[in-house]
Amino acid sequence: MNGDMWIRALKAARAGAGVSQEALAELIRWSPSTIAAIETGRRRPTPQFAEAADAALDTGGLLAELLAVAARQESPAWFAPWRAIEAEAVTLRTVQPSLVPGLLQTEAYAHAVLSAQGTHTPEQVAQLVAGRLVRQELLTGSAPKRFTAIVDETALRRVVGDRDVQRAQLERLAELTTLPQVRLYVIPAGVGAHAGLAGGFVLAALPGGDEVAYVDGVFGQIVDRPDTVATIRTMWDTLLGEALPASVSVELIGKLVNEL
Repeated sequence: MNGDMWIRALKAARAGAGVSQEALAELIRWSPSTIAAIETGRRRPTPQFAEAADAALDTGGLLAELLAVAARQESPAWFAPWRAIEAEAVTLRTVQPSLVPGLLQTEAYAHAVLSAQGTHTPEQVAQLVAGRLVRQELLTGSAPKRFTAIVDETALRRVVGDRDVQRAQLERLAELTTLPQVRLYVIPAGVGAHAGLAGGFVLAALPGGDEVAYVDGVFGQIVDRPDTVATIRTMWDTLLGEALPASVSVELIGKLVNEL
């Protein structure tokens, strides 16, 4: 499925409900110009837009489901195996030394990060951002995963996009930490060198008790050798010991918001 097919589904749902673009905009509190941009392919729909349209047009969640399917199909081929693993996982634990973890990023922050790589067209960036936002349903959907992140303080201080984008991202982090399934720990800058500076990774605990790791890079690598996963798990435990307590980490995020 591609974006054009999703647009046709939205238009068909509107026509079936007898709802104009303007009426839909009023129902879901989106601007008419945004809906027009989405229906002409100039702007990618977000999961939140699809869910709102589903509710307004009484489609039973069809638009959100179709958007999720489209996002999965548009993911880079090398990333598809990990998407299947993280969807199956019971818990996810990640370390990120330089950026906010993807599952916690705002749309604007993700757009700035992916644009800065310099390897994607604007259309590809939009597709990748949409896919990332859909993946965030792993944390905020009806059956959320337990998610724990360790982030270096420098990643939170780095201004990505601009100050408004960074401030909104930090505010989003503070909001997400109020969810019972999300925990965030910050390694303070004063720690200096630590094991996480070698690169980010994710540990996924599967229903049967096995763990699989994903190691960041230009092209991420999935690791399932027990000895290698054990080494990564040791790194996790070491870094957790270096990090501030969760409550203190949230206080630090609030301080950084005020500094912007």
